[in-house]
Amino acid sequence: MTSAPLTLHWPTQDDTAHAAAILGPALRPGDVVLLEGDVGAGKTHFARALIQSVLMEPEDVPSPTFTLVQVYDTRNGTLWHTDLYRVSANTEVDELGLIDAFEDAICLVEWPDRLGHLTPDSALTIAIQSSGDGRIAMLRWTDPRWSDRLQEFMSDA
Repeated sequence: MTSAPLTLHWPTQDDTAHAAAILGPALRPGDVVLLEGDVGAGKTHFARALIQSVLMEPEDVPSPTFTLVQVYDTRNGTLWHTDLYRVSANTEVDELGLIDAFEDAICLVEWPDRLGHLTPDSALTIAIQSSGDGRIAMLRWTDPRWSDRLQEFMSDA
């Protein structure tokens, strides 16, 4: 079953963060969210707000551009935030341990095109693009669990 894409408009950075904070608590271990978009589109801003929404205690959420992976203990389980911009081969993805994390952690993946054939079929893809001062997000998924999981997100984001 393939879902029709869902398109959302976030007029401000606060709207983008609000949408992320709605999605965060709905995520569970084994959920993979792929964040697509050009440099500066708002992927990391979205990821930071999502991570903050599920942390037990507020903490700094740096971009994993150079570390490649940041791991957080959250109310919903372990969360991996990865930025694959500097990754060039599937073997590097394998070496990060990301494939195992897809099964037992919540995973936010920036630059998911680097995953190639390792991209999980069950992932939620959020493609973000700039639109003036705001953002447009297109959500796509094939796994039916996302339709239920995204009900609140669709009405409040």
